[in-house]
Amino acid sequence: MKTIYKFGVIPSLPTALEPLLELAKNMWWAWNFDAVELFFRIDNDLWYKVGHNPIALLGQVSQQRLENLSKDNAYLHSLERVMARFHDAMDKGRECELEGGEGLKVGYFSLEFGLHESLPIYSGGLGVLAGDHLKSTSDVGLPLVGVGLLYREGYFRQYLNPDGWQQETYPDNDFLNMPIQEIKDEAGRPVLIDVDFPDRKVHARIWRVMVGRTPLILLDTNIPENTLDDREITAQLYGGDVEMRLKQELVLGYGGISALHAMGFEPNVFHMNEGHSAFLGLMRIKNLMAEKALNFREAMEACSACNVFTTHTPVPAGIDKFTPSLMDKYFWKYREEVGISRDEFLALGRENATNVEENFSLAVLAIRLSDRYNGVSELHGKVARDMWKSLWKDIPAAEVPISHVTNGIHNKTWVSHELGSLFDRYLSPRWREYPEDPEVWRRVEQIPDAELWRTHERRRERLVAFVRDRARKSFIKKGGSKAELALADELLNPDALTIGFARRFATYKRAPLIFSDLDRIIRLLQDTHRPIQLIFAGKAHPKDNNGKELIRQIIHHLRREELSRRVVFIEDYDMNVARYMLQGVDVWLNNPRRPLEASGTSGMKAAANGGLNLSILDGWWCEGYRPDTGWRIGTGEEYSDLTLQDDVESRDLYNVLEKEIIPAFYTRGKDGLPREWISMMKDTFKHLSPVFNTNRMVTDYAEKFYVPALDRWNIMARDEFHGARELTSWKAKVQGAWHEVKVLTAHFSGSTEEIKVRDEVKVDVEVHLGGLSPEDVTVQALFGKVSPEEELITPTISTLSPSRELGDGRWAYSGDIQCNESGQHGFSIRLVPFNAALSFGHETGLIRWG
Repeated sequence: MKTIYKFGVIPSLPTALEPLLELAKNMWWAWNFDAVELFFRIDNDLWYKVGHNPIALLGQVSQQRLENLSKDNAYLHSLERVMARFHDAMDKGRECELEGGEGLKVGYFSLEFGLHESLPIYSGGLGVLAGDHLKSTSDVGLPLVGVGLLYREGYFRQYLNPDGWQQETYPDNDFLNMPIQEIKDEAGRPVLIDVDFPDRKVHARIWRVMVGRTPLILLDTNIPENTLDDREITAQLYGGDVEMRLKQELVLGYGGISALHAMGFEPNVFHMNEGHSAFLGLMRIKNLMAEKALNFREAMEACSACNVFTTHTPVPAGIDKFTPSLMDKYFWKYREEVGISRDEFLALGRENATNVEENFSLAVLAIRLSDRYNGVSELHGKVARDMWKSLWKDIPAAEVPISHVTNGIHNKTWVSHELGSLFDRYLSPRWREYPEDPEVWRRVEQIPDAELWRTHERRRERLVAFVRDRARKSFIKKGGSKAELALADELLNPDALTIGFARRFATYKRAPLIFSDLDRIIRLLQDTHRPIQLIFAGKAHPKDNNGKELIRQIIHHLRREELSRRVVFIEDYDMNVARYMLQGVDVWLNNPRRPLEASGTSGMKAAANGGLNLSILDGWWCEGYRPDTGWRIGTGEEYSDLTLQDDVESRDLYNVLEKEIIPAFYTRGKDGLPREWISMMKDTFKHLSPVFNTNRMVTDYAEKFYVPALDRWNIMARDEFHGARELTSWKAKVQGAWHEVKVLTAHFSGSTEEIKVRDEVKVDVEVHLGGLSPEDVTVQALFGKVSPEEELITPTISTLSPSRELGDGRWAYSGDIQCNESGQHGFSIRLVPFNAALSFGHETGLIRWG
């Protein structure tokens, strides 16, 4: 085969237009409409043809067009104005105000990042959330660098066969024509890092994406230095088999740490966005052992102090797990290098450390190698505590140290240009920079109802035009008939109540639920006076045939004559399709099986555009729902009979549509305005926009996790890691002596018949501490009402004080508890290890109940 010598060709821009290339290389343009406008003014048709990719646009537009623009004073004035804003944002942007956050530098690892459709290295909500996270860290000035993989093919492109069955294609990404930059050394050679596999080194080159002020580092193994197999590691997002997933996660975790070092980034807090990046903890331990002569446990203690783990998964089936034999294949060398046994290593990823049959879980590894953990909504935090409570044996689920930070969205990315301009006039541009400020959003009452409604109607009209254009192009591509092309121009009604449903087609999300009673939904769709229409979009995982079947069902429904113009499915869902839908629908539908929706950010994006949510009380909607911001399906029930659940909740869905949503939309005043609906839109802005945004979210992460993690890292690292050595030694001492610790006696003063509300009861306890001292152990009384099952109901926890030493390792403790309610009460005594250097009270996982 002949050799092809490759080289890159970059756009040749006239001097006056050279700032366009600087702008194109920073994703800041993607959430600033006047910057986007600069690109589509160059060549509107080409802009859409290249998938809204500014680098590709500048490389393909004719030189004559560029020469003409370089002499267009109006265009040059716009360019100058945008570049001034861009440089102000980069050089004089908002400063992060964090108490105690001096020197904070965060490394944020994720297997996918959804920044824009022109950089297709995301599949859905997890990646888009990660992309919005980076955008908001840029906005608020939080020092953070993202780390991920650069996929040659990204996630698949979707099309449907004549039967409605999903098909996948995997077109290659052209990195040189994407808004990314390859990192090269001073000699112009690509900077490569090595990832240690047990029998070889896998090499990766480094690419960088600037997301405003926040850098994103991406690793790519598709280089000549690797074998053909290793070049495939970064071929597809979520592609390949289980072993390929492990190799991708090794490159992300191990390689990500090496890439940060090669780029001169030295984070002191590491955030794992899902368990995919858990191997970074192992790499950090190995590096610290080599640098500071620590043993494995000491290095683990130090590194865990500044690791943060966010779980997005509400079911065990969604966790990446690997067989012990596969872990042996890839980690035997690591075990030897850090000096731990096979059993010790495998225990790091097992819920039951002694179960030799259990597979190795990356989520468990991430928990074991972190000190701070969170779910992504309040309900998901509770689900995660129940899901992982076995890792803290004998500790009540409510006290499992997994908290939550509810997800948000990047408002500037998702709010439509038309609505944003309206906000600029009535709320002031402050809504863009401080979306978390409630005072900003109270001003929505100043927006005239007619102006808000007309803005929303324009967005619905644009959505309908987009759907028709996509359908027409799809019919042409598939060789459609004249009748099909004519149908494309008649799809949907730009004035009808429009309901959107777009997300991953997993079975628990129940996309076809609204078709449970076909006669009833057909009657609603065919109502000529108060019509409704449905728009669906979304992909099923290529290996999820059940999810593909849901898509096929919807396609067969919409092909019925009664539905053919009123129900549509948009193929190849991506961020561009999402923007049109989320900005244009009236109602956003979400009907998962509670509690399987960890958060769900699409509903937040619809709400940010004035769309009203109709949803199961799951994920974020448990916090966002109010009667004046949308509608709920059910009241938060959970079912064991799934058939019954579908029947009950589909009926409720229809009832809410018929009795509440449709009347509210079509009840108009003499001026033709749906006043009740507009009032709900304004309440949605006021109550949801200041809460469910990523500016608030990243500030929560900084205050609740990043700054405390930095503080604890500093404690561990003091005096050449004396803090880590000391705490490791103390934990070993407590672990070795804990079998001696027990509660000997416990009693309280007074008669049970004489205790009155607000009386104080004295509790006296005798405990045996063995070789431990009172400084090592906290004695707690848990006091509260007793359930019929003899369990304490949300008990109050009171710490008892040592009153005297009794000899032979025995100590007396006492304290007072107050009875604040009448009824049957009780108390329990427990002992837990205590050390001021612990991250949280149950960090050791040890507990002794009386």
